[in-house]
Amino acid sequence: MATAAAKRYAKAVFELAQEEGTLEEWSLRLGTIRELFANAEVAAVLSNPTISSARREALVAAAPQLLDAEGSNLARLLVESGRVDDAGEIDDQFQRLADEKAGRVRATVTTAIELGKADRDRVQSELSRRLAKEVRLSVVVDPRILGGLKLQYGDRVVDASVATRLEQLRRRLAAS
Repeated sequence: MATAAAKRYAKAVFELAQEEGTLEEWSLRLGTIRELFANAEVAAVLSNPTISSARREALVAAAPQLLDAEGSNLARLLVESGRVDDAGEIDDQFQRLADEKAGRVRATVTTAIELGKADRDRVQSELSRRLAKEVRLSVVVDPRILGGLKLQYGDRVVDASVATRLEQLRRRLAAS
């Protein structure tokens, strides 16, 4: 769950991007900031209170090959406000807002084995049809579910995995 601060930052960036008509550019900037701040060594330096805030901000500004002026300004603001760890959540929230605006839904399907392209396309198109929205599907492989699939979109989870069915059966047998 995203922090309140991450939601505020994402909303502010989203509103700015919407006003300027630069949603795609901001999406890329936030992804770059996320990747940069996700690097453990970079995050350790940028979060280190023994290094002056001005020095940490200067380090971010010194990477023009990674960030343009707007992205650099946001990155420096996150460093200054001690929000380096929130970069991923800010990006996630921004993407959620952009998806809502565009009428898209992000979904994750978890399976025990890798899905082939045809199966992935079938799940995506069926979900798109049922929700009457464009669906962006990501696939996760988790052998612990044994078989079947687990589908998550928005705040909904459809669990049709063999592991869950076996657990339900075990509970029924134990209750008998």
